[in-house]
Amino acid sequence: MKFGVVTFPGSNCDQDMIDTLETSLGQRVERLWHKDRDLKGVDFVVLPGGFSFGDYLRSGAIAKFSPIMQEVIAHGERGGYVLGVCNGFQILCESPLLDGALLHNNSQKFICKNVFLKPTSKDAAITKSLDHNRAYKIPIAHGEGRFYAPEDLMKSIQDNDQILFQYCDENGVVDPAFNPNGAINNIAGITNKGKNVFGMMPHPERASDPNLGNTDGKLIFESILANI
Repeated sequence: MKFGVVTFPGSNCDQDMIDTLETSLGQRVERLWHKDRDLKGVDFVVLPGGFSFGDYLRSGAIAKFSPIMQEVIAHGERGGYVLGVCNGFQILCESPLLDGALLHNNSQKFICKNVFLKPTSKDAAITKSLDHNRAYKIPIAHGEGRFYAPEDLMKSIQDNDQILFQYCDENGVVDPAFNPNGAINNIAGITNKGKNVFGMMPHPERASDPNLGNTDGKLIFESILANI
């Protein structure tokens, strides 16, 4: 599979993502610049984490106007695969390839730590091969990670099996006590109705190498490769 990783001004996890895809997973990767108007034939687009355009307006709100996003949106709308991690998730919600919004953490503080995730959707490629009875330890690093959707939209997300991950404890128990940012229903990631666009706040690329002391994130990427 050929992946494309987009870099925006302010991206800081693009090289981490490239290293994970190329080195840990042995995949072909194209470097895409935000001013490009060509996806260069990639099968799967990744929007990495960071602070696109400094988050000066609202996280992801300026990045959605970059020329490359016209191609990313068209790619996603015709069924092409897209993953947004952290700031990338925020951009996808702004674009809007994904439902809902990412608001400031309820603590009003930037949070950087390991959390545990429980896979929820059994049909999405990113979670399909994961063990739904265990928790995965993945780092977070964000100030605006509180997922929100109004009641009617939240019902649609649940009814369509669009919740990818929920924050939980190390035993997989989903409870507000283990929610780091106040996200509705402990949501850490969602997909679209077509299940080809994925967004998540935690960083699986930071948990995909034995040198980092954690390879739980690699299992998430391996699920993508196994099911696409």
